[in-house]
Amino acid sequence: MDAIRKRLPFAGYSDAYALPSIIRCETNLYLAQFAFMKLLPAKHIIEQALTRGTLTQGMKVLETSSGTFALGLAVVCREGGFQLEIFTDPVMDRGMENRLNSLGADVCIITEKAREGGYQRSRLDALHARMRQLGHSCFCPRQYETPDNPAAYKLFADQISGMLDADVTLVGSVGSGGSTCGTIERLRQKAPGARLIGVDTFNSVIFGQQDGERKLRGLGNSLVPENVKHELYDEVHLISAPLAFAATRTLHERHAVFAGPTSGASFIVGRWRARQCPSETVVVICPDEGHRYVETAYDHEWLRQNGCLHEGALLDTPSSEEHPSTALPPWNRYLWKRKSREAVLSLLEEV
Repeated sequence: MDAIRKRLPFAGYSDAYALPSIIRCETNLYLAQFAFMKLLPAKHIIEQALTRGTLTQGMKVLETSSGTFALGLAVVCREGGFQLEIFTDPVMDRGMENRLNSLGADVCIITEKAREGGYQRSRLDALHARMRQLGHSCFCPRQYETPDNPAAYKLFADQISGMLDADVTLVGSVGSGGSTCGTIERLRQKAPGARLIGVDTFNSVIFGQQDGERKLRGLGNSLVPENVKHELYDEVHLISAPLAFAATRTLHERHAVFAGPTSGASFIVGRWRARQCPSETVVVICPDEGHRYVETAYDHEWLRQNGCLHEGALLDTPSSEEHPSTALPPWNRYLWKRKSREAVLSLLEEV
């Protein structure tokens, strides 16, 4: 095991290296500001695969991702001496592609959408075809379904419970489901009443809306990932791209937290919850820093040209609709009440 760890990133350092700063934003509102959250699951998944022997030297790592999970894998694979292929789509920005290439990863951009499931499905189809071609000489982390993804957030949950107590209201964006579900499962081992609020965006199928174009990236999905355990969520909020971008800039201007749009989306929800429920301790997950978004979320002209400029002050209150078909931008709140995955699938059949 020691020989394995020597080939992994941050050997000799505490796992706390990859943990966030906890920032008190208002009386009962805290931000967990990660520099690079997806490094946690990328590192943990690869470590576990090496321990089990499902990944061995000489094998190629294959995965589908359009964001920072790909970057996390690239860092870990570079350090461990593994080749990496990433299957993505045109939404990946050039800067991210350049960073992946500089770390030795091969980036395959899928340019055609599947009729059902969009780019998410066509990327997975290309990934599976490549896996069949390589056979036993490849390993896929399977971020959307492996239990090692949520398990990676045990360290983060223990950080929260150690600093603030486990009985918190956790607010976070939902993509693969790993960060929110993994963290709340660990917190509820110590405080069963801990609350979870998921933040999604419109035209994402995760909580029952129809699939469609999404300008807000880093959350949402065209397929329902297995790692999203719907029965863990107490509430779900849908946030539009313009509102998320505006909240991202507000977070920077008022609190000097330089983060990405998924952080902005979660911040506005967390701030609302903290003010509505002053007796609760609210913790907002901020997955990454804002460097990737300087020319988008932080650029007034880009926002205007892309129809993402939010006019006026930030909203203080969401609308509340209980069915996906009636939920409208810029902000909708569901009292999810820990509904099951089956409830989501039935909603998708209705709309």
